[in-house]
Amino acid sequence: MISDRWMRWPSREGLTREGQSVARLWFVRVLRVAIGGSLLWNAFHHDRGWRLAAGVGLVVLCGGLVWAFLRTSFDHRLWPSVTLLALLVGSGYAAQLGDWSVLALVLWCGAAFLALERLPLVVAAGCMPLALASFATHNDDGWLVTALIVVGLALAGYTLRLDADARGNAHRLLAQERAARAAEAETAALAERSRIAREIHDVLAHSLSAQLVHLEAARLLIEGDATREQILDRVVAARSMAREGLAETRQALSALRGEMTPVEDFLRELVVSDKASVSVTGARRALPAEASQAVRRVAQEALTNVRKHAPGAKVFVRLAYEEGEVTLDIRDSGGPPGELAASGAGYGLIGMRERAELLGGSLTAGPGEEGFIVTLKVPT
Repeated sequence: MISDRWMRWPSREGLTREGQSVARLWFVRVLRVAIGGSLLWNAFHHDRGWRLAAGVGLVVLCGGLVWAFLRTSFDHRLWPSVTLLALLVGSGYAAQLGDWSVLALVLWCGAAFLALERLPLVVAAGCMPLALASFATHNDDGWLVTALIVVGLALAGYTLRLDADARGNAHRLLAQERAARAAEAETAALAERSRIAREIHDVLAHSLSAQLVHLEAARLLIEGDATREQILDRVVAARSMAREGLAETRQALSALRGEMTPVEDFLRELVVSDKASVSVTGARRALPAEASQAVRRVAQEALTNVRKHAPGAKVFVRLAYEEGEVTLDIRDSGGPPGELAASGAGYGLIGMRERAELLGGSLTAGPGEEGFIVTLKVPT
């Protein structure tokens, strides 16, 4: 069975001018003009009258055949290409009969060269020997010179074929690389959209959860016939949380753009209204945007849970810069459960755990000796 290498056409990408240097393109153009001019001069400068017209017409016809062959072989049309190549060989015999031997030899050499460069090897192996045999039969040089010319033509044609295959492979690899870069850019854009959506979701979830705490407390106060001032305090607190939610949303968008305050400063501002202490250990350094956001969101979620489940408890926040990672540890002193301990579905810490795992980190949450402990570790 004939292998694919013998049946395969040269790639279209390798036969185009795309990717070729300007110097090479100009060299090919000058070479074509030189060959055409030499043929006209050497074959026809002694002719007059009808022989001159016939010779020029034959050159023009052969040029048209070459152009048509280049088009059909580029389109991988086998039988039209073979037919045009046979017409070129036949034109060589016509030139030989008309005593235009130089033109005949050039046509036979060119036909062999083009067959090897642009046709499948199994087809070229049948067409090329015919053209080279015609050249060898009518060439006036010695057998050694003729043999060297035949071998040289075969090697030159095969070399250009290999060059076309190499350029075709380079074009395909370049196209694949561009497609891979486009897919990578699209993936990065989708990941960025997902990150923005996750940030906004976490901000809103925290803000709305905190508002729910105050509004639920206001409802309980109303049912318990509390004073107007107590109810108003809860409503004002809910409104304050709404404002803070909007501010946090803006901060999240700024953080995604790389415009954020240091994490330790954010934690100190976060615990201003709580009985909390913040300690920072290790060499402070700027954190990646996603790691910084994870620390901020976990701290907000953990403090919201303390307000719901252990209101009035002391909170201890520790941020540790370690080798290759940062650790956030939040624990409370415990206490009697608040009135809103049963509210919520527990999805906040689940979302934080998923965020940490996406970053290659971990989040643990559970009861400690006195209260509740939340520990986040994310790589940096």
